[in-house]
Amino acid sequence: MKPFQYATATSPAGARELAGENGRYLSGGIDLLGELKEYIAEPKLLVNVKALPGLNKIEPSQQLWSIGTNVTIAELEDHPQVKRVFPGLQQAAAEVGSRQIRNVATVGGNLAQHSRCWYYRHRDVFCLKKGGDTCYARHGENKYHSLFSGNTCISPVVSNLSVALAALEATVIVQRGDKPSRMSIAEFYAKAWDNPTAHHSLEHGDLVLKVEVPAQQRRSAYLQVSEKSMFDWALVSCAAAAKVEGGKLSQARVVLGAVANVPHQVQAANQFLEGKTLDEETANKAADLILENAHALAENGYKIPMARALIRRTLLQLKA
Repeated sequence: MKPFQYATATSPAGARELAGENGRYLSGGIDLLGELKEYIAEPKLLVNVKALPGLNKIEPSQQLWSIGTNVTIAELEDHPQVKRVFPGLQQAAAEVGSRQIRNVATVGGNLAQHSRCWYYRHRDVFCLKKGGDTCYARHGENKYHSLFSGNTCISPVVSNLSVALAALEATVIVQRGDKPSRMSIAEFYAKAWDNPTAHHSLEHGDLVLKVEVPAQQRRSAYLQVSEKSMFDWALVSCAAAAKVEGGKLSQARVVLGAVANVPHQVQAANQFLEGKTLDEETANKAADLILENAHALAENGYKIPMARALIRRTLLQLKA
C-alpha cells in the first residue's frame, strides 16, 4: 500500500473537515485495509472515527432503537435485547465473517463496504465499477453475482445488516455537510442501482452516524446460504419482518441479499402478504412475485431455487 497520514477526529464536523478531498474514514478497517493493500484505494489521510463520542452505543426505547455506527457486529450479536426484539438483525450479525472480524467490524462499516467482485478487487483489472467500460463478470465468472441489476454492473450488495435492516424499515442517519441527513435503507443504496461505479448513495465526506430501528412489535428472521458453514459471504440471504396476529400477516417486508446491487425488495410481494395466512402456499406465492424478473447468467442460475427456498423458510420462521 502507499503511504498515508493518520489523524483522530473528535467530532463528526471535525472528521468531515479532516477527510477533505483525499481522506477516508477508518473505524474497524476490515474493508478499507483490503482496498489499500490491493491499491484500489489510495487516500492521503485516514481519519480515525472510532473515538467519536456517543457513536458506540445501542440505545433501546419503546418507539425507536438507536444503534451507533461504531457499535461492533459482535456487540450487536451478543446484545440480549436485540436478540429478543430484533431476532432477524441478531441472526444477520451472527453470520458476518468470523468472530475475530465481528469483534472489530462496525455497523457503519458493514453498511458502507464496497463490492467483493473479484474483478473489482483485482489490482490489474480496470472494470466498470472502477470507471472502466466493461463489466467482466457479465460474460466471465459470475457465479456469485446478481440476478437483478439496474445497470451493466452485476456486483451484488454484500452487507448482511442492510438486508435485515431493510426488512425492519430502519433509517440511517448520515452527517452530510453541516447537518445530519436521514436515509431509508433503499435510499442508502439507491445510487448503486443506476450508477455502476457506486457501492451505495454516500458521497465523499458523508459519515454514517447511527441507525434507527422502529420497535413495532414485529417478528423478524434472517437466513443465508453460503458455500462454507462459517466465515463466508452469502450466496443468497433473506430477511423477513411482519406483525403476526391470529396467524395472519400485516406490515410484512421480505428482502433478499447477494442477488442485486441493492437489498432486493418487491413491493407487489409485500402487498400480497398483507392480511394473508402464513403458510407454505402464501410463502411460495410471495417467492414467485419476488423472483418474477430474475435474470440468470451463465453461472448463477442456482441462486433462483436457492432464493425461493430461503424466502419460504424465512417467512415460515415468523410463525414461531
